[in-house]
Amino acid sequence: MNYWKKLSPTQIKERVFKALEENVNYYDENVLGVPASHLDGKVFYQDAPFLQDAPFISTMVHNPNHIGCHTLGHSESFFKGTQEIEREVIEICAVDILKGQPGQHDGYVASGGTEANMQAIWIYRNYFVQKYKAQLSEICIITSSDAHYSMSKASNVFNISYQNIPVNEENRKVEKEILQEELEALKKGGKKYFIVVANMMTTMFGSVDNVSVYTDTLEELGCHYKLHVDGAFGGFFYPFAKNESKLDFSNPKVSSVTLDAHKMAQAPYGTGIFLIRKNHIEYAVTKEASYVEGEDYTLIGSRSGANAVAIWMILVSYGPYGWKEKVFILLKRTEWLCKQLEEIGIEFYSHSKSNIVTIKSKYVKPEIAKEFGLVPDNHHAPKWYKIVIMEHVNIENLIPLIEKLKA
Repeated sequence: MNYWKKLSPTQIKERVFKALEENVNYYDENVLGVPASHLDGKVFYQDAPFLQDAPFISTMVHNPNHIGCHTLGHSESFFKGTQEIEREVIEICAVDILKGQPGQHDGYVASGGTEANMQAIWIYRNYFVQKYKAQLSEICIITSSDAHYSMSKASNVFNISYQNIPVNEENRKVEKEILQEELEALKKGGKKYFIVVANMMTTMFGSVDNVSVYTDTLEELGCHYKLHVDGAFGGFFYPFAKNESKLDFSNPKVSSVTLDAHKMAQAPYGTGIFLIRKNHIEYAVTKEASYVEGEDYTLIGSRSGANAVAIWMILVSYGPYGWKEKVFILLKRTEWLCKQLEEIGIEFYSHSKSNIVTIKSKYVKPEIAKEFGLVPDNHHAPKWYKIVIMEHVNIENLIPLIEKLKA
């Protein structure tokens, strides 16, 4: 590991408070031009004794604004201390988790996976327009039919086409023959540039795309493409469940990856991560943000530095081996559940390296789904219900469900 080290609670506290000391203090410094301050002292008491032992809450009270992208060399100097923590988060994720090379990635802590996916599509749309003089009508997003709805949202926002490719209903895979037919039809219809989004564990099924099916087919057809990986669910799980993967930066065809820390990493909601290889994020620069030191390259603009601190604290509290152990335990619980379902003859889908189990709806009565909080693929006409093995979902929680399904 290059950057990811396990730290003690004392070391974590010292590091965060040192970062806050390097940030601006509105009450000790004569700062007049920044439209911000610490959280309102009349509502959020800043001298509460417990804050001395609460680095994350203290960061929220200090309220650092991490506007912009801090991996490019120039950022708002008012918040340089916590920005450095965010840069460490980017390197841990890009290098130690996703097997990239040190110093070869840009990125930032986004508001979630939806924004991070849209950031990638925004960059690649602009890339094709600026480099190839592409018309918007010539650009198309390609995903599997199991992909997250953020791709459809991006299509709408950025005014480019979107085509999802049907998957095999049993193994959730995109088949090459179908993909080739779809791409050939799109080319005949005038599409020349493709933004491919491959899934590292889909939200509903936990399924994982065979990225080579996309890249091989696109290259055989002579297509221009950029490849983004949506690891919003799987980014903090799949790399630890499977030793080798083509869905990370060890694959030179992968240009960017989305992670979501507010899922498997249990960070506060509103905490996603966008990662991209160097020399790409510049296609999203907003030069009109000239009053921002370093300008802005993000969809979100102003964002809380506390979210970056939260991710960093979580990762260094576990360390890489503690995190791998956490994933191992969740996988074992998932395997136990799958075995129970097999024994009582219930049809389900579960990827071997995933912690999601999705059951066919014909086996699940609506009252059972409601009692156990099972999530359907469609609230109006469900075909599947999913179970997600999270930290709080242990075998004692699963046994009552198994008994009800048996009945």
